[in-house]
Amino acid sequence: MAFDGLFTAAITQELQQIKDGRISKIHQPNAQEVVLIVRAGRSNYKLLISAHPSYSRVQLTDETIANPAEPPMFCMVLRKHLEGGMIESIQQSGNDRIISFDIRAKNEIGDDMHRRLIVEIMGRHSNLLLIDPERNMIIDSMKHLPPSVNSYRTVLPGQPYIPAPPQEKLDPFELDEKEFLALLPEWENAKQVVGKLSGFSPIHGEELLHRLEGTSEEDSYDVYKTFLSSFKGGTQTPTIAEVGTKTIFSATTLTYADKVVATFETLGELLDKVYFARAERERVKSQAADLERWLDNEIAKLKLKMDKLIKEQKAAEKLDTFQLYGELLTANIYALNKGDKEAVVDNYYEEGTTVTIPLDPRKTPIENAQRYYSRYTKAKNALIMIAEQLEKAKEDIDYFEMIKQQVMQASPEDIDEIREELAELGLMRARRGKKKQKPKKPSPESYMSSSGIPISVGKNNKQNDYLTFKIAARDHVWLHTKDIPGSHVVIHDTNPDEQTIEEAAILSAYFSKARGSSSVPVDFTEIRHVKKPNGAKPGFVIYFEQKTLFVTPDEDVVRKLRK
Repeated sequence: MAFDGLFTAAITQELQQIKDGRISKIHQPNAQEVVLIVRAGRSNYKLLISAHPSYSRVQLTDETIANPAEPPMFCMVLRKHLEGGMIESIQQSGNDRIISFDIRAKNEIGDDMHRRLIVEIMGRHSNLLLIDPERNMIIDSMKHLPPSVNSYRTVLPGQPYIPAPPQEKLDPFELDEKEFLALLPEWENAKQVVGKLSGFSPIHGEELLHRLEGTSEEDSYDVYKTFLSSFKGGTQTPTIAEVGTKTIFSATTLTYADKVVATFETLGELLDKVYFARAERERVKSQAADLERWLDNEIAKLKLKMDKLIKEQKAAEKLDTFQLYGELLTANIYALNKGDKEAVVDNYYEEGTTVTIPLDPRKTPIENAQRYYSRYTKAKNALIMIAEQLEKAKEDIDYFEMIKQQVMQASPEDIDEIREELAELGLMRARRGKKKQKPKKPSPESYMSSSGIPISVGKNNKQNDYLTFKIAARDHVWLHTKDIPGSHVVIHDTNPDEQTIEEAAILSAYFSKARGSSSVPVDFTEIRHVKKPNGAKPGFVIYFEQKTLFVTPDEDVVRKLRK
């Protein structure tokens, strides 16, 4: 794991800038994340604490995370005990992935009280605990662990706080040269380093061995100390790198990696790059899991319907045969009698051939001919209806696929608007149990080009329509991926420069079904040339007088424009 004890030491050092800061606001966007707004040194910082099983971390972030209308109970507890409090110290527990925030706050009558916020970054066992340090008692925790779940310790309000079991390993920061040199011969691979030194993951074990490779015994301890100082007390170089097919990250340069992907000024920026998009997707997934299942089911039902319609279409295509049988029976009516089971007649459409026509012996020859004419008319009408139903089913599949793509790329706050759209169209039942609120105006996402020109992106159909037909001026520039489901993008300028158009096109390609592709075609034209056909579904438009350019979606560009 890249977020090991050494990386935790580096994060603890970076967090020192909010020491002595005041906690002004506390939010809990979801069940596994808490955001503290800290005012320190005349600046506001966002401290993100996540106990997600895959993305657990603590960091300073610049990203915006939407908050629920009503805060969860754990958030209310944190606000009661911590809001307005001063962060007196931020410390790592040994070399473990545990960080403690000691906070001095005020109680209801204005007296000082001390609280400790403990972040345990342990994968699926990650947790956030609020402790009364004077009584060593748990006030509350993000995850409750009764004795039946954890036999080592109970994590419940009112229980004594028992720290996670410590690692029975050597402290790498306390090793003197003699101890280090005694261990050095035992380190043949990264696993052996990890087995001896606390806080080391295989990534950093591998990096240490790579740096020690080829150094003399006299210099090896200095190399070791220099490596450790890059996590605690030294200059950090937050790095994302590739080793084979794996992407890894560290607070220091990884010299053994095959390729350095990117370096960052802060660990917070690195973690935003590594985790934020994935964590955002997880937030959406948890909020929209039922919506995704519903969309998948609707698409599957429509595809099944199309298969049946195609079979019916093939059966109905025999109408030419029914028409031929009716004509041939009419032409040979004099030679037929009631009670005949079949008629063998000359086919005057193909000289020298005969046709055997099945007959109903209970009917007269005229009635048999009329029966085939009737089947011809019925099949002809059926073909028209089937063609209409096939077109409708295809349109619905395209629409649901577009909605699914929007859900995949939505932020949590976009999901409610997608649900509203489906309910308004009568395709999905509106959710019960929520109070009816005054409809909010859709809020497309805002970006700024390198030239300082504002750009807006619709993240769902409500936002797309509102952006294109309500917000944008007639002479603003409108962009959309060519023949690919995606967002409406508007440059709020009458004559944007080429750089701005290219950046807006990158946004259009990124927020489309072609996000993972390269050289994506993007059309752009003026808003005046974008029209909505009568009766069209939300988000559907036609446009003309367009030009096309090809761009490759780039997440780094999108993040830069968002900031």
